[in-house]
Amino acid sequence: MTAETTTETPEATGSCCSPGGSCHGGTADIGLGATTAVYEVKGMTCGHCEGAVSSEISEIAGVISVEAAAATGRVTVVSEAPLDEAEVRAAVDEAGYELVTQA
Repeated sequence: MTAETTTETPEATGSCCSPGGSCHGGTADIGLGATTAVYEVKGMTCGHCEGAVSSEISEIAGVISVEAAAATGRVTVVSEAPLDEAEVRAAVDEAGYELVTQA
């Protein structure tokens, strides 16, 4: 199983805004050396589902941000270091959904 991961290096813009001028739009929110992984989660159908999955995954040590999208079934997690898949699976299970795979 492979993860779609990247290591981000933020641009030194001096503010929270991206070079394009939008706040919270990308690299300024991600710390040096952060890792991004995308997971496929089965069973999410609405905003409540997204919130439940995001909340549980956010509790894993080292997680910086979580973005769940019910429409695609994908959950994007930015963390300080790669996460243990068993921890992510347990968090998704706790929320009441099924981790299918890392995308």
